[in-house]
Amino acid sequence: MADSGQMDSCDSLGPKLAILAGGGTLPARIASAVRGQGREVFVVAFDGHTDPETVAGLPHLWSRFGAAGTILRRLHDEGVGEVVLAGPVKRPSFTELMPDWRTARFLARVGTRALGDDGLLRAVIREMEEDGFRVIGLQELLKDLLTTLGPVGRRIPDAEAERDIARAVEVARALGALDVGQGAVVQQGIVLAVEAIEGTDEMLARCAGLARPGPGGVLVKVKKPRQDRRIDLPTMGVTTVEKAASAGLRGIAVEAGGSLLVDRTAVAEAADRLGLFVVGIEAPQ
Repeated sequence: MADSGQMDSCDSLGPKLAILAGGGTLPARIASAVRGQGREVFVVAFDGHTDPETVAGLPHLWSRFGAAGTILRRLHDEGVGEVVLAGPVKRPSFTELMPDWRTARFLARVGTRALGDDGLLRAVIREMEEDGFRVIGLQELLKDLLTTLGPVGRRIPDAEAERDIARAVEVARALGALDVGQGAVVQQGIVLAVEAIEGTDEMLARCAGLARPGPGGVLVKVKKPRQDRRIDLPTMGVTTVEKAASAGLRGIAVEAGGSLLVDRTAVAEAADRLGLFVVGIEAPQ
């Protein structure tokens, strides 16, 4: 796909922002909010990951993950000062990357086989900062995204669900310490599934055939112990609620202050309609 034209000039309330856009609606929401403040935006869209509607009417570049040199040159040419990473992506294999010289040099230096997703993203941030860009978190741009403590919707967990939540937090923290994943599903004290490279949706799909008789399980998502809060915080929205219901779960707990809740009102409505609790919790480190 070809690059778009230039954006109409406007008075900027901050340095020009580049959005490295993955999937989902977050990149478009950020672009809309930032432009509404009179700030310029440039979007880097990734083949096979970014929804084409995200870049409609915006100055943008379509790229593959392995073209770091091209991306960084374009960001400098566009006069970008700050960068935000938004939306989920599936980690590509080395052969899918088709790395240019800049990407190959980066991969050789960081040794990606020894890195999980968080370690790799931290290395990406360091690389961008060394190139002169300031990397910021989604929550700096959409302050209402951070999950707050307490229930979202009308339902709350009972005592058995609270025990399952505590067990799932323990499991998810252990996974996070190894930079593996951010989520776990527990039912009646039994770990049904843990999140790895497949992501939350696929993990929930696996749970549908693993449920035990009796009260349904719970999904817990918490940030990794050493996670950089600017990148890849656990995120949930209406789709997560719907998939949790399809898997036979009875609730979801996410870390208050350490996770992102996309469209709180819609999540509450979906949870109430489907009979699930959604709650922001304090998660011990």
